[in-house]
Amino acid sequence: MNLYYSADYVGAAYSFETTRKAKWLADSLEDSPIPGIDLVEPRPLTRDQVAAVHDYEYIRAVQTGMPRGLAESQGFTWDPGFWPMVLASNGGVVAAALDALETGTAGSLSSGLHHARRGYGAGFCTFNGLVIAAREALAAEAEAVLILDLDAHCGGGTASLIADEPRIWQVDVAVNDFDRYDPKRYAGEEAPARISLGAVQRGGDYLAEIERALQEVGLRGPSFDLCLYNAGMDPFEGCSTGGQAGISCEILATREQLVFDWLRDRDLPVAFVLAGGYVGWGLDVEGLVNLHRLTLAAAAKSAAPSGDDTDPG
Repeated sequence: MNLYYSADYVGAAYSFETTRKAKWLADSLEDSPIPGIDLVEPRPLTRDQVAAVHDYEYIRAVQTGMPRGLAESQGFTWDPGFWPMVLASNGGVVAAALDALETGTAGSLSSGLHHARRGYGAGFCTFNGLVIAAREALAAEAEAVLILDLDAHCGGGTASLIADEPRIWQVDVAVNDFDRYDPKRYAGEEAPARISLGAVQRGGDYLAEIERALQEVGLRGPSFDLCLYNAGMDPFEGCSTGGQAGISCEILATREQLVFDWLRDRDLPVAFVLAGGYVGWGLDVEGLVNLHRLTLAAAAKSAAPSGDDTDPG
């Protein structure tokens, strides 16, 4: 299984989990490899690929830093390393998507995607690589793409960007109201099927809501050619940005197994990314890395040939 990463993912001067944790995960894989995972450097996006989803004025601001308010609309301080960083990180999402169409499973150590709108960033998200990758998959002759968003926060940016594309569906299960949206605003009467948002108020309901949402899209959706999985770890009860009481490391490990089993049972190719997860009062760097490794381990196990009993750890 290929896992995409390059040093440019962390090339900006601004130090924050979204701009640093890809390296923490890459370093952890050097120190403690997960069998079956190969780190691969992706090709960065071109300006034209970004422009398929985002406005030129906004793209120019991210590239040049001017106007500064627009360049920093996601919440980061701009510097010259920012442009190559977001091109590389979003390029990894596209690379993983096209790889998964061929191989079945791939991932990228990318994050900071699902809040970005067409003309500005939001919530630590600059460009929406999920939508860029979904459109690239459609251009590669996929007929339908599912975006599964299990970040703690709602994926309102994604919903806004797929409103005019009926071949892209979104299942969104959140535990925090940030970027909450009304699916009917973007998909009309199709909303209960094509764009769904489940807001979980109690940690004990989390897994059941994910199971319900997956069951519904499995029944009502088309035969998907690809799933783009936004695997946030910020629902963790110790995460100060988005965490919910009752969602433990064990619950998140079960979630990852549930998701990858659901995908494998349907022979549905998947490209996954890291999404949210933040250091704070109840979570240190090592703990955050271990949470994201749950996704890597579940993906590697799912990608292993049938009959291979190797535990990726």
